[in-house]
Amino acid sequence: MLSPEEFRRTYPEATLLEELPDRPIASLRDIQYLYGTLYTLATTGGGTYAPYLTPDAAGDLVDEPDSLIVVRVDISGDVPVLASDSQGPVWVTKYTEELIPKVAHCKYPAARGIDHSVTHQAGKNSDPDKLARYAKERLSKWAADSVVQSTAEDHEDGWIIDALAELGENEDTIETLEREVRSNLSGSTTALLTVQVKLDADGPYLWPGDLDVAMAAMRSRKLSKLISKGKASNSAGEATDLITGARTRTVGTAQDPLNYFLGKQLEKFPGFDPDQAWRTHPISEDAAITLMNAETFIDACSYRTFGARVYYLPYFFGKPSVEDTYLLYGILYDTVMQDAEERGLTPIETVYQRREDDAIDDNKLRFYVSAVMPHQMSRFDVFGETMNGRIQYPASLAAAHRDALRTAAFKNDGERTAALPRDENWPLLSDGGLLGLVASGSYFYQTFSTGDDDTDASADDPRIQALVSVLSGDSIPVSTLLESYVDRIIDESGDDEYGFPFFRVASQYAQLCALATAEHDFLEAAGKQRPISEPPSYESRTMPKIEEPITDGGFAGAEKLESFIEDTPALATNDERCASFLLGALVGAVGSYQEYKHDRSTTLVDQFPVQAVTRNRIKKVTESAIEKTITYTRQEKKGNASYPGTKFDYIVDRLRETVIQPDPDDWEIDTADLRFYYALGLTYGMNDRPLGSSIESEQPNPTAN
Repeated sequence: MLSPEEFRRTYPEATLLEELPDRPIASLRDIQYLYGTLYTLATTGGGTYAPYLTPDAAGDLVDEPDSLIVVRVDISGDVPVLASDSQGPVWVTKYTEELIPKVAHCKYPAARGIDHSVTHQAGKNSDPDKLARYAKERLSKWAADSVVQSTAEDHEDGWIIDALAELGENEDTIETLEREVRSNLSGSTTALLTVQVKLDADGPYLWPGDLDVAMAAMRSRKLSKLISKGKASNSAGEATDLITGARTRTVGTAQDPLNYFLGKQLEKFPGFDPDQAWRTHPISEDAAITLMNAETFIDACSYRTFGARVYYLPYFFGKPSVEDTYLLYGILYDTVMQDAEERGLTPIETVYQRREDDAIDDNKLRFYVSAVMPHQMSRFDVFGETMNGRIQYPASLAAAHRDALRTAAFKNDGERTAALPRDENWPLLSDGGLLGLVASGSYFYQTFSTGDDDTDASADDPRIQALVSVLSGDSIPVSTLLESYVDRIIDESGDDEYGFPFFRVASQYAQLCALATAEHDFLEAAGKQRPISEPPSYESRTMPKIEEPITDGGFAGAEKLESFIEDTPALATNDERCASFLLGALVGAVGSYQEYKHDRSTTLVDQFPVQAVTRNRIKKVTESAIEKTITYTRQEKKGNASYPGTKFDYIVDRLRETVIQPDPDDWEIDTADLRFYYALGLTYGMNDRPLGSSIESEQPNPTAN
C-alpha cells in the first residue's frame, strides 16, 4: 500500500480528481465507495481489473521462503504439456512485492471454495499432499469451472483456458504434477499456488497478470458471486445505481463489509424473493466490487467492545475535494498501519493524534458511527447509526472528565480530604488515557452494570447505547445512568472481601460530572432530575491550595460539606435528593468510625446497604443512624472527651430537618435516584477526614475496591 507521500506523488491533483465521486458524501455506501476507490488506487493502481484484485490477502507471505508454488505449462505445441526446461514443471520460490501484480491474486473468502483467480491461497502450514492437490486444481478445477469456461468461449484467447483444462484431464500429467510438488517441498508451508503459461516456442512463460483471458475469467468469477448467494441464483437487473446514479446492470447479493444487507436477518419477510434483491438495493457491478475493496480501511476503523463491533469511519462533509482526500487517505493509512502494529489505539485516537499535525478542519471532518451486534453466524443487528459523528464529542468528554478530577470534588485542599477519593489504579480516577477509555467503551464498562455477561452486551444493553451516543454526540437519559450505576453498586456491595465499592461510586460520579460539564449535551433529563444534568461549580484545584489551618476540625468538615452541596445543583435544588446524600454521609462517617476506632468488622455501612434504602425505609434508617451517633457521643464523653453537641452534628442537624420532621412517605424521588445519591453520600462520609491525622487507619485501603 502506498504511503501518503507516495500516494500524493502517484496521483497528482488532476489525476486524483478524475477518480473522485462527483457528488457529496451522503450515505454509508458513499463512504464505502470512496474508501474502496482509495484502497484500489493505493494497492493495485488503475486499469480494468485492478478493483477485482486482493493484493493484501496474502500480504503476510511476501518475502517468506517457499511462499509461491508455480505450475508451469507449455502450450506452444500441438498438445499442452508440463514444462520440461531447466526450471521444471513445478517451481517453488519466494513471493515478492514485484510478483504481486504478476500473480494477480483474487481471494474468495469461503472455507471450501477456490479463489476467483487461477492463483489460489492455501491454508496456513498446509502439508505437501494438500498443496499438491491445490496445484493440480489450478488445471482440473479452476480452468474447468463453468464461469471460467463461459468466459473462454467469448474471449479471443479462450484457447489458453481450454488448453489448461485439457491438461487437467490427463491423469498421467496430474500424477506427475503431484509428485513434483511433493519432491520440491521440504515440509508444510503457507503459500500461493499459481500457473505460468508458455504460448510461443521461443517466448517466455507468462504470469496470470500477463494474460487478459485469465484476468477476464477472474473478473467473471467474482462478478458471478454478486448475483448468486444462498437462495438467490440470479439477482440482477437494470436499475439506477444508488451510488453513481447511472442507469445500468445492478446486482443484489454483493458482499458488504458491515453485513448490512447480505447477512441473514432475525425477522421473516413473507413472499421475499432473493432474486429480486437488486430492486431494493441496486448497485452496479463495478460499484459493488469497489465497496468490497473498502474492507481493509473499514476493518481498521472499527473495534470490538462488549461483543459488538463499533464502526467509526472518518470522511469530510460535502463533495470530496482533492486536498481533503489526501488528508483522508493519510488518516486511513495511519489507522491501518497502527492496527497492524497492534498499538491498541482506537480509530478515534489515531485521528486525534493526526489532527494535531495536519490542518484538519474539525467542522468538516465527520464520522459515520454505528454498532453491529452479531447474534450468531451470519446474523447481525445494527443500532446507533449516525452520519454526524465528530472527533469533538469523545474528545470533549475526555477533557471534561480530566477537569472534573482536578476540582475540589476529587482534589484535597492540603488540609482535609477531597469530597471523593481518587486512586491512580482506577482508570476513571486517573487523568491519563481518558480518550482511549471513552472511545473503546471501557469508559462505561467501568461504571455500568455488567448484566448477565461481564463482556458481551445485548442489543439493548445500556453500555453499548451510551457508547454510541457519546461517539455520535447524542444524549443519554439521566435515568438510564442512575439505574445502571445503582445496579453495579448493588452487584459489588455483596463482596465480603472488599465491602462497599466506594472507588466505583467515585468513578461513576466523575463520569456523571464529565457528562454534565462537557461542551456537548450528553445528558437528557426532565422534571426533578434536570438539575442532575447541570454542571457542578466545584473549585478548580490545578495547584495546591495554601491556607491557614482551621483548628476546629468539625467546622472544617461542616464548611466542606456545605460547599459541596451548594456547588452540586442536583443536591442544592432538591431536598429529597440532598437528604438521601446526607443520610449516606452520616452512615459512611459512622461506619468508618466503627471500623477504625472500634475495629468493628460489621459496620453501619454493612447494616444499611444501598439496596436496603427506599422511600419507605429512609426515615427508619435515619433514626437508627442518628441513634448510633448519639450512643458513640455518650461513650466518648464518658471517656473525658469534651465537645458541644453530638458527633457529626453538622450532618445530624440537617437530617433532622429534612427527614425526621417531614414525612418521607410523601417523597417523589425515584428509587434509583435516591439510592445513587445515598451511595454517593456513603462514599463522601467514608472518605471525609483531616489530612495528616494521627490515626493511620483512617486512610481507606485503596485495594479494597
